[in-house]
Amino acid sequence: MRDIITVAKFTMKEMMRRKSFIITTIILVILIIIGFNGPKIIKFFSGDSGEMMQGEKIIISDSENVYEGKLNELDQQKLEYKIEITPSTFDEIKTRINNKEVKAGIIIERKENDVLFRYIVNDTMSTMPENLNEALQKLYTNTQIEKLGLTQQKIKEVMPEFEMNTEQIEEVKGNSFVIMLISLLLFYAIYFCAYQVSSSITTEKTSKIMETLVTSTSPKTIVIGKTLGIGVGGLIQMLILVLTAVVSAKLFLDPMLLEIVLSSTQITPLVGLLMFVFFILGYFLFATLYAVTGSTVSKPEDIQSANTPVMLLTIVGFYIGQSVISTPTGDMATFGTYFPLSSPFLMPFRVMMGVASVQEVILSLAILVVSIAVVAHIAIKIYSNAILNYGTKLSIQDLIKMYKAK
Repeated sequence: MRDIITVAKFTMKEMMRRKSFIITTIILVILIIIGFNGPKIIKFFSGDSGEMMQGEKIIISDSENVYEGKLNELDQQKLEYKIEITPSTFDEIKTRINNKEVKAGIIIERKENDVLFRYIVNDTMSTMPENLNEALQKLYTNTQIEKLGLTQQKIKEVMPEFEMNTEQIEEVKGNSFVIMLISLLLFYAIYFCAYQVSSSITTEKTSKIMETLVTSTSPKTIVIGKTLGIGVGGLIQMLILVLTAVVSAKLFLDPMLLEIVLSSTQITPLVGLLMFVFFILGYFLFATLYAVTGSTVSKPEDIQSANTPVMLLTIVGFYIGQSVISTPTGDMATFGTYFPLSSPFLMPFRVMMGVASVQEVILSLAILVVSIAVVAHIAIKIYSNAILNYGTKLSIQDLIKMYKAK
């Protein structure tokens, strides 16, 4: 155990001292901060964007009295911007927009039997707010119907409000968008940390450090120690990124929006624990696979090609998890729950959505643990025979022979 801890400490220190690790962490932290400040940054650089914002003013001119004096009823619509109803010409509205007295203007005119809305703005890419357009159309229709002597009750019967609500057969809780983002973060964490295992092994082979390690301890100790060391280093990086995201969300996001996001994710202590457990187990599964690929090459430039099969397996598992987020109770979801390559990405979110039973969680964990034991046994056996290979890249047949050899 002492040797495993020694190898783990050495590996973690070497990983966290690398420029690639430091630069990647800094870049990701900066991107997270920029991401949470996206709206503010866009507004700062773009200045007057042309889009209607809360509290801004629109002037409406109905010189032809198309609405028969009923435009004041727009105040009852509770629009997020102010409405000023004043007879104005195009030039008058233009002057007020240029002086930043109003954001936009609307001139209402008759066009034969139709009604024309002339939307006047400083930005040609801007369009008339949809809710204002709907409010104006509804107000005009109601005005014309009232002239026919119909009551408000009759108007509602003729023009009811239509709503659409999509419901699944089984209740599914949680925000799918947030779940996909968290799943993407887990994928990056597992892939990045596991990939470092093969990179570390190959790098040490080229520097001959591996010969010293092999003569001083067992290959099993090296594999477990390196896997633990890189895993802890990767976990520290993830904690830095998560803390940066939490602090950025508290500082820069609208409190109401943040409350909506957090309340819709259904992240309970149990879900958080399951996410951590599946992350650790998923990392160990892929790390042992990458340990094999790292020991089969002798040059750092060959790592990418050697890791391609494992990388494809990782992507397959991730996409199985992503593809069933919208249908977490289907056959593919059931398969992904028990498939060890996809369960780390999928199972915590099925629990979050409230569609996974206790039996499914236990069986999924059991299959994943057994898979790790099997893969680790194979990886250590191949690693023991391939680690001191400094020749050409080993083929699959060579790996099979090494596994069978004593």
